[in-house]
Amino acid sequence: MRTVRVGSRDSKLAIIQAKLVMDAIERYDKNIKTELITMKTTGDKILDKNLDKIGGKGLFVKELDDALLNNMVDITVHSYKDIPMEINPDLPIVAVSEREDARDVLILPKTERDESKPIGCSSKRRTIQLTQLGYNNIAPIRGNVVSRLNKLDEGKYSALVLAAAGIKRLDLLDRIYKFFSTEEIMPAACQGIIAVQARKGEDVDYLKGFHCEKSKYVSDAERAFVAALDGGCSSPVAAYAQIQDGIIILNGLYVDEEKGIMRRGSMSGFIKDAVKLGESLARKLKEEV
Repeated sequence: MRTVRVGSRDSKLAIIQAKLVMDAIERYDKNIKTELITMKTTGDKILDKNLDKIGGKGLFVKELDDALLNNMVDITVHSYKDIPMEINPDLPIVAVSEREDARDVLILPKTERDESKPIGCSSKRRTIQLTQLGYNNIAPIRGNVVSRLNKLDEGKYSALVLAAAGIKRLDLLDRIYKFFSTEEIMPAACQGIIAVQARKGEDVDYLKGFHCEKSKYVSDAERAFVAALDGGCSSPVAAYAQIQDGIIILNGLYVDEEKGIMRRGSMSGFIKDAVKLGESLARKLKEEV
């Protein structure tokens, strides 16, 4: 019996996502058993500063990358939107999940809502788009999804804006007050997609039952768009792709805060050209006058 060691952050949502991968592995190959190894990342430990002030969302992967490089785990599981655009070539993405709901949602407190309190939102991307929708009193919030919900229910915020995917995976659908369409708030690149990393050259055939090729094309297009705009994980850049009849349709949001520029655009092409499509849309939005 072979054991595959699966590395994950130790938050409730991260563990649920790791277990989705583990279940898929054990279903695919009955001769494999999986072992979960959790750890706190720097991003989980530093909760009193905004991510863009301390190095971006890459802080959620550093310890897991180290565990992979040091052979403490065989694979690591992440929310793909948390993985920096620059990936260590020795730790490639070897599988991606089918995409869960990519939208953002508004969540209200269980207790009476105090509308004088701010809306908790940790992302520049969301904040900029929320402001455009007429939401003005917005304040940063850190912590995992469960701890944010606790802060909301304690009356520190009037509402939260979070990713629908995490709320659904935590089985908290009843907490959702409103879904924002992807036109109202364009998602972060790869929102709703789980990514698995491994050491280069390792045999990961056991992930075949988990991997979704459609999600790979979608995520390649979205990440290429963000990378071409030099947009890190804490950048306000957004991207959302869909596949219809073998054609990929990519929507992108480009923001230059210094120049006060905000542009949306769309482009379509063959799925095999997903990366080129992302780069082309980025160029087009950057060059528009």
